[in-house]
Amino acid sequence: MSERAEADTVAVTVENRIAWVWFNRPEKRNCMNPKLNRQMKRVLEELEFRDDVGVVVLGGEGSAWSAGMDLKEYFRENEEKGLGAIRGAQREAYGWWERLRWLEKPTIAMVQGWCFGGAYGPLFACDLAVAAEDAQFGLSEINWGILPGGGASKIITELTGFRNAMYHAMMGENIDGTKAAEWGLVNEAVPGDALKARVTAMAEVLLAKNPEALRATKWAIRRVREMTYDNAQDYLIRAQEAANFFDGEGRKEATRQFIDDKTFKPGLGAYNTGKQRG
Repeated sequence: MSERAEADTVAVTVENRIAWVWFNRPEKRNCMNPKLNRQMKRVLEELEFRDDVGVVVLGGEGSAWSAGMDLKEYFRENEEKGLGAIRGAQREAYGWWERLRWLEKPTIAMVQGWCFGGAYGPLFACDLAVAAEDAQFGLSEINWGILPGGGASKIITELTGFRNAMYHAMMGENIDGTKAAEWGLVNEAVPGDALKARVTAMAEVLLAKNPEALRATKWAIRRVREMTYDNAQDYLIRAQEAANFFDGEGRKEATRQFIDDKTFKPGLGAYNTGKQRG
């Protein structure tokens, strides 16, 4: 089979304000090569400020979400070209993962099949993650004599805790989607035939919320993880003041619906953004 053109390594459809973005190298279990990494960055930049996109979902075509980095094209071929090529490929991969982490829109990873090694980078970059119960998560690096790089060791320690991270990285054993949810690698696991429906339902909940508040919230949660309590408190006060500047009317409308109209209870759902006054 001939190699896919760079533009074809990522597939995109937009339906009802949900952008479905797909790793599109199913013949390679969606492992990430330089072409895919470059194209994914272009796709994210194009979607980020589209008015018809409110949520971005990252999925994988075929039987895998992503088998990680392409060993031949990402590693061997770049190593043969020297350090400059290695660093260039790293910047392309880490660059779109960073863009995904700080995307203006909420993001959901929809994981089926394999999620191995380097795929933990975009998994962590997504704000929410749902897996099929029979999905397979693995750090096989120890099995072929290297450490889990590219941020993977940091990611599993961050998401799963010290003991689970040690076991996962040192034993080289896969875990399924159910165990991944128990460990905190994903938010939840559902039967494979219910995966897209569950992700769609989550996306629809997000679409009903204030987009400015969602952006500020997702960025705040990521920022405060490594702060002391006092630093986080001060940062969040400033972040709320900045959010009020960008969308002060949204907060006022929510307050009006709660106090005056009595049509909204924050603990039970979102306010009606469709009634927001310009």
